[in-house]
Amino acid sequence: MADDDVVIDPWGSAQSTDYDRIISQFGLSSMESVTLDNPSRLHRRGIVFAHRDLNQVVDAQRRGDGFGVLTGLMPSGQMHMGHSMVIDQVKWFQQQGGDVTIAVADLESQATRGVSLEKGREIALQQYIANYAALGLDVEKTNVYFQSSRPIVQRLGFQLGKRTNLNEFEAIYGFGGETNLAHVQAPMVQVGDILHPQTEDYGGLRPIVVPVGVDQDPHLRLTRGLASKTNWFNVNEGKNSGVTITLSVHDENASVLGQLPNGRMDKQKLNEVFSGIVRCMSELGYSDIQSNPKQGTVNVASATKRDQSMIRMKLLAYERSLGGLGLLAPSSTYHHFAVGMTGEKMSSSKPKTTLFLNDDLATVEKKIKRAFSGGQSTIEEHRRLGGNPDIDVAYQYMMYFFEEDDAYLAELNSGYRSGQILAGEMKQLCIDRAVDWLGQLHEMRDQTAHLVEQFLAEDAR
Repeated sequence: MADDDVVIDPWGSAQSTDYDRIISQFGLSSMESVTLDNPSRLHRRGIVFAHRDLNQVVDAQRRGDGFGVLTGLMPSGQMHMGHSMVIDQVKWFQQQGGDVTIAVADLESQATRGVSLEKGREIALQQYIANYAALGLDVEKTNVYFQSSRPIVQRLGFQLGKRTNLNEFEAIYGFGGETNLAHVQAPMVQVGDILHPQTEDYGGLRPIVVPVGVDQDPHLRLTRGLASKTNWFNVNEGKNSGVTITLSVHDENASVLGQLPNGRMDKQKLNEVFSGIVRCMSELGYSDIQSNPKQGTVNVASATKRDQSMIRMKLLAYERSLGGLGLLAPSSTYHHFAVGMTGEKMSSSKPKTTLFLNDDLATVEKKIKRAFSGGQSTIEEHRRLGGNPDIDVAYQYMMYFFEEDDAYLAELNSGYRSGQILAGEMKQLCIDRAVDWLGQLHEMRDQTAHLVEQFLAEDAR
């Protein structure tokens, strides 16, 4: 690893905020490449800044096809404002037509943080799901489950474990010989979490998007790689034009795809498979299909790069009909970290610097008054030089959480930079909005308390 490489740790509290370098180093795509019909506050302000394959979700939504959203919670502490940012995104996807699955990582919490399954359940219900209901998730389109009570999650993790090794874990997570084995197991359970909603028993084949902070990208990279390794058909741009489909032969599918034990091919089986590919393309409306079983390719000349996701979905369904897993690599979006009162990443492990959703309003006011300021050391200097809203915690909270009006937020930004708005005035504006926002949330939590159990999937009750 180069000395200047960014290190991402899903379990660490100190994380890089050099988002441009993160995009470049880890192969993310900028959100500037995606056009959204109804962008949320977080999208408009560039807080959701990158993605992987989000277009396949957007395209499905625009076609009126189903798609799913997955998020998870670690039942080991209180829910803070940074967590609410994830739910804002989940709620937005739900409003665009997505169904929502929420994983309670009780096995991981027990293994890595010593929280019993019973205590984990209590925390999940009281600290998280109660707030999800109050924040407005649709109970009819949301299913919450526990890792410990959904065997397919563990089964998928175990089944796909043969397609990775410790060398890959070291490359992705930085694991070494001293790493606790619970941490080695946890990512594979998360693979099961992310992929199982597209199995037939949990919603069927459809795109799944996972909105996360960039520190969680290692889990998405691992999952996407493992899902792709199981696929029977490769879909890529053609050498000259269109889209080219090839076979991916491995131990699990060799016989079905026509490979004999001696390595030679059963031509009849191979031709049947290729006939099935051609049929799938014809059903999508393509007529210029060139099938060449001898060369192992099917080319669709008129297909475009944007058609690849639709073609891939059709071939995954075909794969399932042949007995394969038919797993689609998940999409993901990435948001900036919410800052704590010191200007660093918000963390439950630093309660005095973190705004929790169940903080009383007096505590909220006290925390914001002590927050890191982007103002100058004296009023005179501030009036002359202006403040820096980019590092001012009160302004950042207005931008991330409490102010919906973009035009008014721009006025605050300009007024602070010019010195017209003082640091103390910015904090008071933030306090007023935070107290109002959290006060309403506390009221809604009382009003929606009866819905908490209804959010639970059948296997979680």
